[in-house]
Amino acid sequence: MLKVWAEQVRDLSYNIEDCLDEFKVHVESQSLAKQLMKLGERHRIAVQIRNLKSRIEEVINRNTRYSLIKPISSITTEDERDSYLEDARNRSGSNTDESELVGFAKTKDELLKLIDVNTNDGPAKVICVVGMGGLGKTTLARKAYENKEHMKNFSCCAWITVSQSFDRKEILKQMIRQLLGADSLDKLLKEFSEKLLVQVQHLADHLVEGLKEKRYFVVLDDLWTIDAWNWIHDIAFPKINNRGSRIIITTRDAGLAGRCTSESLIYHLEPLHIDDAIHLLLAKTNIRLEDMENDEDLGSIVTKLVKRCGYLPLAILTIGGILATKKIMEWGKFYRELPSELESNPSLEAMRRMVTLSYNHLPSHLKPCFLYLSIFPEDFEIQRGRLVDRWIAEGFVRATDGVNIEDVGNSHFNELINRSLIQPSKVSTDGVVKRCRIHDIMRDIIVSISREENFVLLTREKITVVAEESIRHLAFHGSKCSKICLEWNHLRSVTLFGDRPVGRTPALCSPQFRMLRVLDLEDAKFKFTQNDIRNIGLLRHMKYLNFARASTIYTLPRSIGKLQCLQ
Repeated sequence: MLKVWAEQVRDLSYNIEDCLDEFKVHVESQSLAKQLMKLGERHRIAVQIRNLKSRIEEVINRNTRYSLIKPISSITTEDERDSYLEDARNRSGSNTDESELVGFAKTKDELLKLIDVNTNDGPAKVICVVGMGGLGKTTLARKAYENKEHMKNFSCCAWITVSQSFDRKEILKQMIRQLLGADSLDKLLKEFSEKLLVQVQHLADHLVEGLKEKRYFVVLDDLWTIDAWNWIHDIAFPKINNRGSRIIITTRDAGLAGRCTSESLIYHLEPLHIDDAIHLLLAKTNIRLEDMENDEDLGSIVTKLVKRCGYLPLAILTIGGILATKKIMEWGKFYRELPSELESNPSLEAMRRMVTLSYNHLPSHLKPCFLYLSIFPEDFEIQRGRLVDRWIAEGFVRATDGVNIEDVGNSHFNELINRSLIQPSKVSTDGVVKRCRIHDIMRDIIVSISREENFVLLTREKITVVAEESIRHLAFHGSKCSKICLEWNHLRSVTLFGDRPVGRTPALCSPQFRMLRVLDLEDAKFKFTQNDIRNIGLLRHMKYLNFARASTIYTLPRSIGKLQCLQ
């Protein structure tokens, strides 16, 4: 019931925004005399507003009646679920056998060289391991942590999982227990139990005092925010400790790593090389390399599978575990059905959660920017300027004092890169990312999230019937979607990557697209003509219009002057 209610709130917010946009365009595009002549149009908008007010009251009453929003319990439940999955991830990092870490030997040696355990003086050195979820950051840090030869150089060590939500007291208790010993913690708790409840500062003071003369090695796994790091760094570690201590941080956020330490102490973990990825999948499925080399079909499907996994160790091991239970002749079918398997197969829940954890942690202004990437086809190279311009047209980017809107949009783009959610594919000589891509497995999952939230609908060649009513963004990846049942007048963007749509799809400049903000035809595979844009003036909310490549248009119609929102 809560999910249904949340969907109603989301759709209602979209409808309110549509209504306000209609009113704004109507007022700004008409002289006073024409406004008075179009009282019918204004009456229609007034009726919409009255209906929306009734729907708002209904939604509020439903929440009150059923007590749908329960912030404390809801957050607790979600945190417990996240904590369970993070624990599972840590166990997988700890239990992964060295023989399974194909391609990790070099990275482990490089990290150990960066840690430099033999330098046993100077202030504590902070080393960050950075990369997207599923790359094996935890596993790599765990192997360094469990290296007995190197750990004998330190008087104490601790492995602390920070995660998105953590209890400050529990973090400090864990650190005391691991670094100073369980007896030390028990003695402290007993001492304060006789006087008053132990406070965070009591634990911190005890920890700092105990570490002053020790050379410690601490791993802070899965750090998400700079606030968490600042708190731990300021309260839990001695200000002066010149014994060559080491603090290892694993995080998905390169920007966060840059604020924790210097660039020279950041280790950027990359996806596996294709050969290592194939070897890892074969090892997990107990298939010999010779068998793959002698079977062309098997070689092809294995190559496709590791590519679909983005060469991510977690994805490959998870997929390999499932394939090990199937006959080789079934692998092709599994590959084709992988997007739907990600939604329904419990064995893939950890992999899906790998992406949804990152998505849930995004600030609200970045969530629609990230989901918007699901519009683009698999393996598509997305141009930075095109993407940012579209975000601005959709209203995802807001100008701030002293910063123009394009710079804000570019900062959103850079933040998604820093969070390892998109990968640079073309970088200029001055280090500016010009184009990007998104991993196949991540794209499959955000397509699923977008569909759940009625955000993006994709049409493909083999789909003949689609029934979505309140979708906001439509992308044609094929031309044979003959029956699309949706409310066209709610669409905010239409993007074409294939041939001209057939069937019951309205014309490109149909009045049914009256709320359209973005019409992107740059990658359309057909030539559109003067007649296609004859009624472009009907799309009064249009802000972004792109038909750069595939047009035979020799002049713009006069009605384009009515598009006063065009950027």
